[in-house]
Amino acid sequence: MVIKGKATSLDIAHMAGVSQPTVSRALRGSPMVNAETRQRILDIARQLNYKVDKNASSLRCQQSGTLALLFFEDPTNDDSLINPFFHSMLGSITRACALKGRDLLVSFQQLSSDWHADFEDSNKADGIILLGYGDYHESVERLQRLVEQGTHFVRWGAALPGQPGVSIGSDNFQGGFDISAHLLEQGRQRIAFLGHASSHYPEFEERYRGHVQALAARGLKADPGMQHDAITTEESGHAACIALLDSGKNFDAICAASDLIAIGALRALRERGIRVPQDVAVTGFDDIPLAASVSPPLTTVQQDTKQAGQLLVDKLLSLIAGEPVEGLTIPVRLVVRESSLGA
Repeated sequence: MVIKGKATSLDIAHMAGVSQPTVSRALRGSPMVNAETRQRILDIARQLNYKVDKNASSLRCQQSGTLALLFFEDPTNDDSLINPFFHSMLGSITRACALKGRDLLVSFQQLSSDWHADFEDSNKADGIILLGYGDYHESVERLQRLVEQGTHFVRWGAALPGQPGVSIGSDNFQGGFDISAHLLEQGRQRIAFLGHASSHYPEFEERYRGHVQALAARGLKADPGMQHDAITTEESGHAACIALLDSGKNFDAICAASDLIAIGALRALRERGIRVPQDVAVTGFDDIPLAASVSPPLTTVQQDTKQAGQLLVDKLLSLIAGEPVEGLTIPVRLVVRESSLGA
């Protein structure tokens, strides 16, 4: 086939033996086109040096070709106000959008602001990815409003029954179980938990439930006095550990609900002259880059941010395409380092 001038999607359709809408869907990365057909279309498009006209495509589809990523402020030691765990998520989401031919609009939001405003009505974005939301009880009404107004959105968080919208999250229960079981295997018997353990923070609550179940599997009962509330900051972890120390409770390990909480606890223990891991073992959750560099290096639970970013984008695109989508829980992996070894 000889093509004069600039190649069009109709030219690709003719060469691939498919319809023009199928070509459009394949070039947009729609899951409605099977992998073999999509690859054939992509190969022909590359051979013809075909470039997608994003403006024309958006007009035809009444879509912007853009996805919005909303970060929510989080207390941090620097001025970023972004949980370090989300930095790697940003990279994986950006990469996943690029592979799907979508632009990404990154927006930083204050939890107190009207962040549930509909991006789709203003044509800013075809759908929204939410990272972080603070107290779940304070956010759930806004999430429900997004559902009611028909906004396409997915959120990173515990994927539990009855939640508004679609959630993608790690297996927090299994992570809490595995890391507490590891501490027990190291001979630790009196394990404190630093982090909220209520439905206000569903991820932490699931991690605590896993912790309690690991104790029960060894015939041990969780002591409510060994659980101290903390949010994901070093300062909160430091304060929770000081409260634990001042309580007079006898403990030989700390299971922190996040790496930042654990790092704050390490500082509090160091200030009191308590050795880690000789006197007290300490573990975290998330496996942020800093976890491997603190002294001693931190045992933690690793969340698969690469898979998470890909799934968030894929699920959102499926919602935009009108396909049925359900939440998903991703496996986690225990990463053992020096902070938990040796009883």
